[in-house]
Amino acid sequence: MTRLLRAEWTKLRTVRGWVAGLVASSLLIVGLGLLFATGSNSSCSQGPIEVPCPWPTLGPNGVAVDDRFYFVSQELNGNGFITARVTSMSGQIRLPDETPGVRNVVSGVVPWAKAGVMVKESAEPGAAYAAVMVTGAHGVRMQHDFTEDVAGGPEGVSAGAPRWLRLTRAADTIIGEESRDGRTWIRIGTARLEGLPAKVRIGVFAASPGDVRVTRNPLGGSAAASRFAEVTAIMDQVGVRGAAPGGTWRGDDIGADVNPDGNVHHPGTHIRHGGTFAVTGTGDIAPNTHEGTIERTLTGTLVALIVVIVVAVLFVTAEYRRGLIRTTLLASPRRGRVLVAKASVVGAATFVAGLAATAVTLPVARGILRGNGIFTLPVSTLTEVRVIAGVAALLAVAAILALALGALFRRSSMAVIVAILALVVPYVLATASILPDEASRWLLRLTPAAGFAIQQSIPEYAQVISHYAPASGYYPLPPWGGFAVLCAYAALALGLAVHRLNRRDA
Repeated sequence: MTRLLRAEWTKLRTVRGWVAGLVASSLLIVGLGLLFATGSNSSCSQGPIEVPCPWPTLGPNGVAVDDRFYFVSQELNGNGFITARVTSMSGQIRLPDETPGVRNVVSGVVPWAKAGVMVKESAEPGAAYAAVMVTGAHGVRMQHDFTEDVAGGPEGVSAGAPRWLRLTRAADTIIGEESRDGRTWIRIGTARLEGLPAKVRIGVFAASPGDVRVTRNPLGGSAAASRFAEVTAIMDQVGVRGAAPGGTWRGDDIGADVNPDGNVHHPGTHIRHGGTFAVTGTGDIAPNTHEGTIERTLTGTLVALIVVIVVAVLFVTAEYRRGLIRTTLLASPRRGRVLVAKASVVGAATFVAGLAATAVTLPVARGILRGNGIFTLPVSTLTEVRVIAGVAALLAVAAILALALGALFRRSSMAVIVAILALVVPYVLATASILPDEASRWLLRLTPAAGFAIQQSIPEYAQVISHYAPASGYYPLPPWGGFAVLCAYAALALGLAVHRLNRRDA
């Protein structure tokens, strides 16, 4: 096997066209990625002038977040707890105007509108927090630090029954509980907020993300639009234990947008009568999913994939076309090993070429985008390594699949066409808003194009309403699951090619 690998590597590196193809695939990834970055710019209007767009808020774990809501709180120094009963939630949603100039506002509460009790490190956007809340359509939840979400009871005030909520702080540990009657309490979950200072804010809040609606276009694809929504929650029997004696309640419109005239855009508000609060808020407390992702810097991957397919197919069909395959097969008593050696060599060479390209392109293009005022959602180091190495592995496995198809059909044109139909066409159809979302998802579940999921860097969040469709960069399978589908197709095709070769020789 070592001798075969050495021989196949010698063949690959001595044919200038094949080497040039692999080099070209790398240059396409780098060139198109940097071209995309340098051609992208961003600016925002502030009255009559253009200014750099503000950067999104970062949460305590470095994730970009949306942190806008109305918070009525007191200072809590040390341990303590807050209890409140949410008795009702109502709201309004702004729909497109049916009559020009006449606002079309309807009553309603979006599914992830939320109101309840919260402990927050400070009133600064992005500060660590833990909250227990009633939602518009997802029952009672406990959430903390934007990404963490635990379900409580399925029923909420939407079912007609008030809900008691309680948060207890003990050092940096926050315990969330709920109750139907204020006497028997059920624990929902526990959050640990590392480094939580002694002095924090504790109180009640309300927030409502936009009303996201998906519309289909004439071609069958879809697009999503978010419309303004707000929620008003009535909370009574609000009590705080552990706050400073004589502490005062303070209302904060956390993360609110300010108009050029200095006024808050869609301000929140509250009305208090003793222990009863009516709190109105907009916005969301959740991960940010609407900024750009790191994988968009690798826009040249699809074009590079086509070049890789052609090189991999020619790597095997050239020997059939020139009649050299007999000489190659005579060198090995076990003929299937020849294809395995070819697959190993072309896969490894493609991986190295792809890895060099992605490792350069992603950080450089991201830096250029940042310099042009365009924010890219931050991810962990492991996720970034997975995207960089995953795209290289995607190209490598695609090369093995293409080589196997070349060995099966033994005609370059047929093998290239089939490989493109299996890998490129489903991806384009699924991500170009040509097909309905569900059809696009099935394409990326059942075809080799599922392997593109390896490049998704931002996960879907159950507690965030967004357009989670392939056209928006979200795949129906998890990254390694989609890549496993591609690997399975490559292994199957290679196995069939080996079987055919052995059967023909026998």
